[in-house]
Amino acid sequence: MPSEQSENDKLFAIIDIETTGLRAGHEKITEIAIILHNGMQIIEEFSSLINPECKIPYFITQLTGINDKMVNDAPKFYELARNIIELTDNATIVGHNVNFDYSFLRSEFKSLGYDFQRKTLDTIKLSRKLIPGLPSYGLGKLCSALNIPNTSRHRAAGDAMATTKLFELLLSIDGKPESLSLKGMNSNIHQSIIEGLPETSGVYYFFDNRGKIIYVGKSINIKARVMQHLTNNTTKKAVDMRNAIAEIEFTLTGNELLALLLESDEIKKHKPVYNRSQQRSLFSYGLYNFIDDQGYMHLKTSKIISELIPLYAYSSQVEAREHLILLTEQFTLCQRLNGLYPGQGACFHYHIKQCNGACVGEEQASVYNERVLQALERYHFDYENFYIFDSGRDDSELSVVKIENGVYCGFGYLPKEYLNNDPSIADDHLKRYTDNREVRQIIRSYLKKNKVMKIWPVNRDQ
Repeated sequence: MPSEQSENDKLFAIIDIETTGLRAGHEKITEIAIILHNGMQIIEEFSSLINPECKIPYFITQLTGINDKMVNDAPKFYELARNIIELTDNATIVGHNVNFDYSFLRSEFKSLGYDFQRKTLDTIKLSRKLIPGLPSYGLGKLCSALNIPNTSRHRAAGDAMATTKLFELLLSIDGKPESLSLKGMNSNIHQSIIEGLPETSGVYYFFDNRGKIIYVGKSINIKARVMQHLTNNTTKKAVDMRNAIAEIEFTLTGNELLALLLESDEIKKHKPVYNRSQQRSLFSYGLYNFIDDQGYMHLKTSKIISELIPLYAYSSQVEAREHLILLTEQFTLCQRLNGLYPGQGACFHYHIKQCNGACVGEEQASVYNERVLQALERYHFDYENFYIFDSGRDDSELSVVKIENGVYCGFGYLPKEYLNNDPSIADDHLKRYTDNREVRQIIRSYLKKNKVMKIWPVNRDQ
């Protein structure tokens, strides 16, 4: 238990976690470290591996060194939950990109039926404020620039201790723990508006003082995302937009898929000045294939080329590479043919018997290409005609998305009791939206990464 403190003392819980991926609610925590600090010194330390109760992806093991064997006998999150609650009680959560760690903790506690809420403080934002002008504010490069040692990068205890040393340095610059609140929000927005924002899925709109929409965004936590905008000093564009916001509105969607679909439609409809890049496409990287002189099919990710239609599209280079790694592992494809292993000759997976030898000509091109084609089949809908049912805006309703003849028709909401054995009853509750390649990509990508309540295929003549 933390040491007893007076009411005037500040308590900071400096936290770092390692996870199976990047998306809270979909991925799990594999390691946690918490360092309690009273603004003057460390008063308690805690760290533990966590059994995520799922397989740790290969690329995550490469990054962190944490593998399935290491966590097999580790405690599960629920076994540590009480300890985490007690350690962080009355403390401000401190982290480098703290929203990442905090969102995972909230998600894990939510799965246990507990609403975990703490104040947060981000050392990235604080570093930019107190030490301006550095080329990078990532933890590794920042610590290198400031001569802060970290002998265990991408492990929770090592990164938490490095963040603690950074925090102490920032304290020495500012001198007042109580001043480290990073309020810094746009004064044009009344605090009551911020407090009234929901912490659920939906689309939010920023208006200027003329009532014109200047930005449309989506989030699974509208309040947290808006607050990020209002404290963002990282680029001139971000500051300009923040200073232009005069009003905020939102539309609840009930789940992330509908938020993505509505956001895409609203951006194209209103063409907000600060969404210019998204007016073209939410996806900037694509997956392409080609056949080499030996007849082997290669997969390659790159920035989308306007003349070529990609097999699949991604919102970032990181997402593209991670998905290509996943496909390579799932379908026993060759790292070198997919551009994931440099040079000539055998790839790394060949040496550990996870590649059948296409890189050295041991596997016939026709056999190898068949597996590549199997992987690429995933880029189509599994059905030509189907409905997607998922959570609505409250417990009394369901959301529905309809695909007909492979074309997106729109989405809507209906009372739960209306749905019996005929999904077409949802047609009366649909709002029609425009079909395009982007929204189909959104749906395909979402269904591959997330579970929904029900996918209901129907016959073509229904």
